[in-house]
Amino acid sequence: MTEYSIKVQDELQVWKGKMLKQSSLINRISKKAQTKVNKLIPEKVHAVMTESIKNMVKATLVGSNVTTKKHQTLGMNLYEKDELLKEKLSTYRKTAVIEGAGTGAGGILLGLADFPLLLSIEIKFLFEAAAIYGFDTNEYEERLFILHVFQLAFSSDEKRKETFHIIENWEEEKQFLMDMDWQKFQQEYRDYIDFVKMLQLIPGFGAIVGAYANYNLLDHLGETAMNAYRLRTLQAQ
Repeated sequence: MTEYSIKVQDELQVWKGKMLKQSSLINRISKKAQTKVNKLIPEKVHAVMTESIKNMVKATLVGSNVTTKKHQTLGMNLYEKDELLKEKLSTYRKTAVIEGAGTGAGGILLGLADFPLLLSIEIKFLFEAAAIYGFDTNEYEERLFILHVFQLAFSSDEKRKETFHIIENWEEEKQFLMDMDWQKFQQEYRDYIDFVKMLQLIPGFGAIVGAYANYNLLDHLGETAMNAYRLRTLQAQ
């Protein structure tokens, strides 16, 4: 094992602790409030929202798979792959910032349009991450893994811990996974970003919030993706 791989293993242990620790009191209180609100929403509304986001994500998965350059890192070592991912993340972060500022500046109507646009940027970035670390997104299980990385990044404590276990033990766990729990998927994501995205709907102020929020969301997703794929890479060695 190389010196860099040993360094990465140490970083993965720190990341694991971060994934498994309890979130802040404010976040826990916010999640409880959001859960209560979700229970007040009629089941038919949940079903419509779930189906809409499911179709949106699946369409993005197909499009991203077609446009992502495969086999771009053949011959690269782990350090070189990590550095390339950081470069890609910087580009996607800038795109998300511009998109967040643009839709945030437009107030309510454009602010609502931010949701599918940001989602497509995030999913496309995850396809890039998979390709960089040499995983074939033509395979259904790899697209399912991408959705679990997404869920790991944007979930509450309980779901994050459950998802981390699946990712950490992917080779064993994947055989029991047929599809995502789409209602849980969309609820966890919406709850994670709801508060900051509500502020983004305010004209003028929304531009600042949108840019800042999208930067941090992509940054967090980048860290999650890098470590998830590092983990699988080292497990395969």
